[in-house]
Amino acid sequence: MLKILLFVLLGALAALAVHDLVQRRHSLLRNYPLLGHLRFALEALRPEIQQYFIERNFDGRPFDRDTRSIVYQRAKGTDAEEPFGTELDLYRAGSEYLTPSMAPRPVRSDPPRVRIGGPDCTRPYDMALLNVSAMSFGSLSGNAVLALNTGARLGGFAHDTGEGGLSEYHLRPGGDLIWEIGTGYFGCRTDDGDFDARQFAEKAAHEQVKCVSLKISQGAKPGIGGVLPGAKVNAEIAEVRGVPQGRTVISPPYHRVYSTPRELVRFLARMRELAGGKPVGFKLCVGSRREFLAVCKAMLEEDTTPDFIVVDGAEGGTGAAPLEFADNVGLPLGEGLMTVHNALVGTGLRDRIRIGASGKVATGSDLVKRLLQGADYTNAARAMMFAIGCVQAQRCHTNACPVGVATQDARRARAVDVDDKSRRVERYQKATVKSALQIMAAMGVDGPSGLGPHQLLQRVDPHTVRSYAELHDWLAPGQLLASPPDGWASDWRAADPDRFTH
Repeated sequence: MLKILLFVLLGALAALAVHDLVQRRHSLLRNYPLLGHLRFALEALRPEIQQYFIERNFDGRPFDRDTRSIVYQRAKGTDAEEPFGTELDLYRAGSEYLTPSMAPRPVRSDPPRVRIGGPDCTRPYDMALLNVSAMSFGSLSGNAVLALNTGARLGGFAHDTGEGGLSEYHLRPGGDLIWEIGTGYFGCRTDDGDFDARQFAEKAAHEQVKCVSLKISQGAKPGIGGVLPGAKVNAEIAEVRGVPQGRTVISPPYHRVYSTPRELVRFLARMRELAGGKPVGFKLCVGSRREFLAVCKAMLEEDTTPDFIVVDGAEGGTGAAPLEFADNVGLPLGEGLMTVHNALVGTGLRDRIRIGASGKVATGSDLVKRLLQGADYTNAARAMMFAIGCVQAQRCHTNACPVGVATQDARRARAVDVDDKSRRVERYQKATVKSALQIMAAMGVDGPSGLGPHQLLQRVDPHTVRSYAELHDWLAPGQLLASPPDGWASDWRAADPDRFTH
């Protein structure tokens, strides 16, 4: 029997060697039959070897092991503390420090909420400091969406649907929803892909839908659309998105409903009217400051504003994106936040609009830093995925997620136990907000309103530390209208409410 098995094995190896010699696709295998396969095997295992055996606790990407561990620990309800001091090099240029006070405050037991709703909104919503960021059903499994929304209901925070439509997995658990509409208008589209006002009004009326958001761009791939291959458009996804089953769906890079800043502002006002007065906003990865100032001018001239703006950082991205876009296009979250915050302050509009921040928000310190940089609240996507079991395998776009989070493979998706994972989402969010409040108390403030850019320091070089108040321009209310500072004057003059231009 052993001889037969050995003969079969040698025969299979010989056949493979012959195949390697005659095939024309891989030069390596033609020159090194059999041995060349070892290279491909090691290449396939490289990410796991790197993550588990080589990288240090603090230098992994996109999220290091320390960050992943703190999310896992908080989600499980275990201690998230480490002994023996930091492993970080605090003298490295670019290091940031929050400033503790010599007179810390008691930690407040009631997490503050942010009222979303400007003067044109009749049904405002009180947003938590940390919420589930935009992730669509289709990119995430049904069980993953169920766990996230159930966790949001248990913890009393909001869940952004992503642009893939309003599915039963979003609605069934009863958690608060931010319904996001992208360029494909999924769930409220006509047969030819345009915006359908009737469908939108009907679905926006759902009691669980607390706000509606127009996605202009996202951090991972600002300025490009998406393609959902027909093979992935099963009956369930087709129904949710309002597209034909089995047919490839194109999400264009641009919106049909507007082509100028003024048209954008008017359409947002129309969305609010169709939504029965619920808060309306838009999400973008910031690029041209001049273009955003043009939108501000349109708001002023039309005398109407969105109720919120979500700034997505270029470092964000649960969705797959071309490497060139992920690495090179769009502003990181900090710069994007400060641009939007200062533009709204300088035009006197900041008190009418709330700002959300999304992009690698995972810990209490991340949350506090974003509030210092101009946000009112934060959203997290990948950290929430960690809370329901994501191991950063980075196979989200292959339908082969090893833990059933980012897949439509029913066999893999069954690994996500909704009851268990929803509790983890609730615990993670609660512990992270608590951590942020503890940090604020240590800084001597009672809540977000006491924070300022002088409380965040950055090491410029090994010998110099500067505060954000010193490193960046911070406009006074109405300053752009009265006397624009030199650094903003040319962009303000060139901003045109009737044209998007760099």
